[in-house]
Amino acid sequence: MSRLIKHLPKIAVLVFVLGGGALLASKMMNSASVPGAQVAVTVPTLTAQAARGSVTFKKICAQCHGDNGAGSDKGPPLIHDIYNPGHHGDGSFYNAVSNGVQQHHWPYGNMPPQPKVKANDIGDIIAYVREVQMANGIVTREHRM
Repeated sequence: MSRLIKHLPKIAVLVFVLGGGALLASKMMNSASVPGAQVAVTVPTLTAQAARGSVTFKKICAQCHGDNGAGSDKGPPLIHDIYNPGHHGDGSFYNAVSNGVQQHHWPYGNMPPQPKVKANDIGDIIAYVREVQMANGIVTREHRM
């Protein structure tokens, strides 16, 4: 018993750290973060630029990111608050398409560069994703660590 009391502060700290880590992880990820999970997506009436982006998205991006960016078993949903413009600005999308990106939010692995996407099409894809995000309540929020 005295041994337990001696180690009680260490045990309490360990429980606190593990519990805090689990809480943080649950806030960072929701059910859409599980491979194969998808989010419900509403597609608005699109501008001409976003409509062009939709065509390219369907041909190339949807293979991993799912129909309308809802996610798939190969890639995360882009219609998710983690991709709000305050956290992942348009430059992040340009960089991911052009250069690829290492896995950092989701358990899907690294995204390779997409050489089939022409540079002038990336802006159209971003316009499409942003318009669909807005229709689904995803707006710019200040990023806080």
